[in-house]
Amino acid sequence: MEQWITEFANGLPSLALFAIIAVTLYTLGKGADWLVDEAVILSTRWGLGKAVIGATIVSIGTTTPEAAVSVLSALQGKPGLALGNAVGSIICDTGLILGLASLIAPLPLNRQLASRLSNVQVGAGILLVLGCFPWTSPAKVFTQGGTLPQLVGVVFVVLLALYIYQSIRWASATGANPENGEEVEEVEEASGIGTLLKLIGSIAIIVVSAQILIPTVSIMAERIGVPKHIISATLVAFGTSLPELVTAITAVRRGHGELAVGNIIGADILNVLFVAGVSASATQGGLQADGQFFQFLFPAMVFILIVFRCGIFVSGDQLKRPFGVVLVATWLLVTILSYVLSIEMH
Repeated sequence: MEQWITEFANGLPSLALFAIIAVTLYTLGKGADWLVDEAVILSTRWGLGKAVIGATIVSIGTTTPEAAVSVLSALQGKPGLALGNAVGSIICDTGLILGLASLIAPLPLNRQLASRLSNVQVGAGILLVLGCFPWTSPAKVFTQGGTLPQLVGVVFVVLLALYIYQSIRWASATGANPENGEEVEEVEEASGIGTLLKLIGSIAIIVVSAQILIPTVSIMAERIGVPKHIISATLVAFGTSLPELVTAITAVRRGHGELAVGNIIGADILNVLFVAGVSASATQGGLQADGQFFQFLFPAMVFILIVFRCGIFVSGDQLKRPFGVVLVATWLLVTILSYVLSIEMH
């Protein structure tokens, strides 16, 4: 299928390729949106509270597009695209999406839970850098880069299971939010088998969209002379982050800002343990991180995570609008620098 799509896309004008990218990014976001909706209904039927759902199932659902794109990229011999997408999604989620959400309205925080999860979030980002670091030839880190080995990917997947278990314990300790009558009625009317079939259908939409998106983006990258990892860290990362954007904006508008914060923190952690971990596990050679990752993308990722962590430390019980300005400005700075550096290298 991938070869057929590549041959077909090669014969199309650039405007048509942009249209295909836009449509597949939309279907990725929509498929993940449906996936989250059905997962929440199933979770409520199982008696889980909203805090648990936000910390685990919603985050897993909204990072499914990143996982689909990255795993398929790795399997198809494009490890730079796979890793660049995971790193770019973390930068986009934390800076742009959470920043925009807090600009709409101050985001309430459960200080204890947010602080614990944010520590894991920063730790996961640093762990990704350490996992890719070329320990046998550190002097070549900025020229040849390094690799996230298959074994480290497997370790990340094990850590993913531990994270889900621990976050459920932390979220449960804060107490489940009572469900309102409308939600209970909706869940009671939903068929368990029907919900499961909708979940499977949503996953199918995501996987097919990812298979179409990867070769199309690769061809566009070649045509305009931009490195694949730069494209994936901006356009594809933003597109596959649409579920987080929709979830965050919807949660804030409905007065559930704490769900938006939990979802973004969880999504960042899962981009390392789930997206990068599964992608590396699926490929014998692991994921390649060239020198540009260590020159710019990794430092940018860690920087924006530390900015957010400091924001939680100083924000009290709310992430307020001024801090939203700081997050969006940080994302803009990182994005502009990535393009400037890309142009200089060419």
